[in-house]
Amino acid sequence: MKLRRPNSKIFMLLFLGLLSAFGPFVMDMYLPTLPEMTEYFGTSSSMVQLGLTTSMLGLAFGQLIFGPLSDRYGRRKPLIIAMSLFLVATAGCIFATNISQFVAMRLVQGIAGSGGVVLSRSIASDKYSAMELAMMLGIIGSINGIATVAAPIAGGLTAGIGGWKGIFWCLMLLGAVLLAGSIRMKESLSGSRMKKNGKEAFLGGFRDVLRNRRFVLYIMQYGFTMAVLFTNVASAPFIMQEHYGISPMMFSLVFAVNAIAMAIATALAPRFRSMGKALKAGSDCMLFISILLCGALLLGCNFWIYEILLFLLLSMVGMSFTASNALAMESEHGNAGIASALLGTAGYAFGGIVPPLVGLGDMMSTTGVMFILFSALAFGCARLAVNGKNAWLFRHFFNRYQYKETV
Repeated sequence: MKLRRPNSKIFMLLFLGLLSAFGPFVMDMYLPTLPEMTEYFGTSSSMVQLGLTTSMLGLAFGQLIFGPLSDRYGRRKPLIIAMSLFLVATAGCIFATNISQFVAMRLVQGIAGSGGVVLSRSIASDKYSAMELAMMLGIIGSINGIATVAAPIAGGLTAGIGGWKGIFWCLMLLGAVLLAGSIRMKESLSGSRMKKNGKEAFLGGFRDVLRNRRFVLYIMQYGFTMAVLFTNVASAPFIMQEHYGISPMMFSLVFAVNAIAMAIATALAPRFRSMGKALKAGSDCMLFISILLCGALLLGCNFWIYEILLFLLLSMVGMSFTASNALAMESEHGNAGIASALLGTAGYAFGGIVPPLVGLGDMMSTTGVMFILFSALAFGCARLAVNGKNAWLFRHFFNRYQYKETV
């Protein structure tokens, strides 16, 4: 298909890939310039880091705004609003005269950026289904994973040329490209599927989605898998550099290799016969590898055993991400905006509670135990969701609260 056709598959792949990469670039691209910004604003490092916190909060909770709005008004209008707001907020960051203004604009920037993140899933769900949806989400997830690695590197290169403001000018350019793509994109949600006006219809959409038993289990599985990922993010810098004594440069290289492995596994998940099989395989292997990794950490294994097991674990995390996202969105086609919002917010919420826990007690043992705990919970949710009515453990709970079943 030719790229000039609106909503062609190539155009949508490129466009949705850029939208999904928006989150990592908004959050991480300016990380290398934190010391420079501390000096520029004449403030403490904690105040500059607060800009990272507010952008993450904006990315998490902004999805709960743009997701439901897109079910009511379609995907295109909220996306244009989000990208326009992003340009205004980015300009506010560039021309901020003090750190308080910068932090406030970072919050708005995160909220606006969340529109791109949440709508990338919603638009994909509108246009594709079953394995085609899984393949699209797999490719989008791979782009997102690569963006997570590329954002700080791109930020470092850009900062060497234009300083911290140069990074935000690059974000401005990215926002302008996505705004142009949003204007060019045809509406993906048909008028018959748009929700009616009224508070009851709005709340009813959330109620319907949260009563979907399998959807709830899919987002719980995704959340616990995200907790496995953040356990690694929070612990790896200390384990690799302080315990194993590798250099910061070597750590960056290993971190990038692991992230790329996760991205590749994300794209390979659709090669399974069904997403249910991919989710079970990813969850089963994730738990098994977590047990091995915990044992290795407790026994004081060498660095390469730790790295190989971690490489395999993160590959299974990537596979689980694609499967749980595809199955969750497929189970709520009629409320794709709300479903995408809850899915994205759950990921940030589950991931956000992990870092403080990793530092409790001896980090080697705590990290190993947390890998097993969150992998076991993800395994349980996957089994309950995929096995359906044969999953007897929580059947009474779901029946009691009148959860609906999806086919």
